[in-house]
Amino acid sequence: MTGRPHVPDVTVVVAVYNTMPALTECLESLVGQSIGLDRIEVVAVDDGSTDGSGKELDRFAERFPNTFKVIHQENSGGPARPNNVALANATGRYVFFVGSDDYLGPEALERMVAMADANDSDVVLGKMVAVGDRSVPRAIFRSTEANVPLIGSGALYAISNTKMYKRALIEEHGIRYAEDLPVSCDMPFTLEMYVRAKTVSVVADYDCYYAVRRDDDSNITYRARFENRLKVCAYALDKLLELAGPGDLYDAFAIRLLKVDLAWVFGANFLAMTPERRAECVRATGQVMEDYYGTSFDSMEHRLTVPERLRFRWVFAGRVDELTELVRMDISGAMPPTVLEDDHAYARYPGFRDSLHSLPDSSFELRGTIVGRLGSGTELQSADWCQDGDGFAFDVAVRVPVLGDTESLRVRLTSDRLPKSTDAANARRLGKDEQLSSPVGDFARTAAPDGEATLITARIPLQRKQAELGLRVSVDVGGRTYEIPVRGKGHPMPLARLWAADTPYRVSARVNPKGRMVVRTGPLHPPKKPLGSRLRSLLTRAKRSKRK
Repeated sequence: MTGRPHVPDVTVVVAVYNTMPALTECLESLVGQSIGLDRIEVVAVDDGSTDGSGKELDRFAERFPNTFKVIHQENSGGPARPNNVALANATGRYVFFVGSDDYLGPEALERMVAMADANDSDVVLGKMVAVGDRSVPRAIFRSTEANVPLIGSGALYAISNTKMYKRALIEEHGIRYAEDLPVSCDMPFTLEMYVRAKTVSVVADYDCYYAVRRDDDSNITYRARFENRLKVCAYALDKLLELAGPGDLYDAFAIRLLKVDLAWVFGANFLAMTPERRAECVRATGQVMEDYYGTSFDSMEHRLTVPERLRFRWVFAGRVDELTELVRMDISGAMPPTVLEDDHAYARYPGFRDSLHSLPDSSFELRGTIVGRLGSGTELQSADWCQDGDGFAFDVAVRVPVLGDTESLRVRLTSDRLPKSTDAANARRLGKDEQLSSPVGDFARTAAPDGEATLITARIPLQRKQAELGLRVSVDVGGRTYEIPVRGKGHPMPLARLWAADTPYRVSARVNPKGRMVVRTGPLHPPKKPLGSRLRSLLTRAKRSKRK
């Protein structure tokens, strides 16, 4: 009497087409899984490889005959057919799809199976790590979770098939890959699994999946024509409408397509097209936008960035030249000035309040925090000392990328520390109840010669005391105050000066390691402190300098 057939915990599906030598690392990572070979099976489908990938699969099948099942077939032109063939041969309780040029962390499958078994999970996402210039989702992997919602968790931005799925759910609903989609066939597959799933879990405390960007960019997704991208987007929206109907989930996914897949169409690849192909691309995308978004775009655009909104406004309008200019600006990292008006802030991209195009102000309005825009464009223009009798002042001019209502623009020298969160954006938005000290000195504001910023000049009197002061700009935007440390890297600093009086003082200006402008004042001959006190002062000064 024979026993019940052994059912592996997880079937790992590997669709393979010409991925040597990366394939070897992928397969080694599978046989090295801590879960043990007796708990997994590998179903690998060679889709007509010509580079030796098929032979490498056979070599592993010979080494691990009880684990590997290798199927050879003629090239199908994409991953859908080999994935479907693998699913038809899978026997595991769960199915995990791995790219044949990617690899897994040693404990990946063990941790994901444990998560699924503990929570009766239908889908488990293991933390992804980018290798090379590969883009991977990040928001969904903020924390390990037993069950996450599809909306707001980042799950809709992790739509590739590189996950673990309950095979019973796949078979119950006959879920398969769309073989008529040449690229991104995993999008509708994953989308349907998400919708059908009762529990979607996340393993974020371990690096499970290493996603590799090939040096030759031979991955079919990176080479996709815009027609294929548009086809996938339309197919996925139709599929979701069929599965879930209209509503919040449909809208959230439609916005995801705008921010990721459709935005990809109008990136560097768009600039590489001929003018004729650009026009064709805009026409085809415009048709998809009309069919699937139409007037609903007006209610969605506030969830997009200004460059994203404008891309599709120009697509709707069929304006190829304006779209090309926008894409070129966005890719270069150029940021137009911010126009301040009452409680609103607008990014002055080409087309802003241009009667020729009649785009709504809402498409240019900046929402939420704008620390990055202010921090990247605020820079020192000049600095010098001014002595008048016993008085001593700091003369400074700073360029700030704002226009319009700039009366709130001020410059300060302050000993207050900046929070560490300021470092990344080089600016911060104050809390609602937080206030800065009153500014001192004389101020003047003028438009920069290029019309793209405001120059604020100030004469700030200095006090006769030992101090280290950071140069900061503040401005009110949308009812909130922003504070920006002034960068001085690359600009000449005024020479240190003596401030003559009964007790001579010394003033100096420098750029600290973070590139920010710092002014020091203090007695020329300070009284000596005990050694211990001097060491403490040096340590404190070094820490304070890093925070300016």
